[in-house]
Amino acid sequence: MSEAKRSQESEAEVGPERGEGEARHRSKTMSRKEIARDLRRQRQSGVLDPGLDGVMREIEANRPHARAQCATGPRPCMFISCKHHLYLDVNPSTGSIKLNFPDKEVWEMGETCALDVADRGGITLEEVGAIMNLTRERIRQVETRGLLKLRAICEDEPRANDPVLGGRDGH
Repeated sequence: MSEAKRSQESEAEVGPERGEGEARHRSKTMSRKEIARDLRRQRQSGVLDPGLDGVMREIEANRPHARAQCATGPRPCMFISCKHHLYLDVNPSTGSIKLNFPDKEVWEMGETCALDVADRGGITLEEVGAIMNLTRERIRQVETRGLLKLRAICEDEPRANDPVLGGRDGH
């Protein structure tokens, strides 16, 4: 492979430059097959620690199951398997895992919980983009798509006070 092509690929991985000289590292997706293959290799080579299973059970037993349990918990949140954690995303149809911050460890992140961000109130598209490792434009696209979905749901539901649709006031 030519040196120029290698240079282009490395630039494409890092992405555009940030304000203070920080490079933006793109997210990385790992397939379910790739993860299972790595786990089998670790088990076969004896690298996987058998004591890890006990630790995992203890963590799962202590994991909060409601917002009230985790709102005052320590930050950064260590429960990356939570659907509100910003470190990774799991595709429900394929089971693949996308690391949103492949260049950082969980404790290096400024924000780890989407619910904490939502509790703060309204923030700019730039701030959301920095938190989620996405561009301002991509955040705007996601916001528009979500609003369209909400609008479609609202239009499908009968109104509570509409007498024609059998609301409360219409008996």
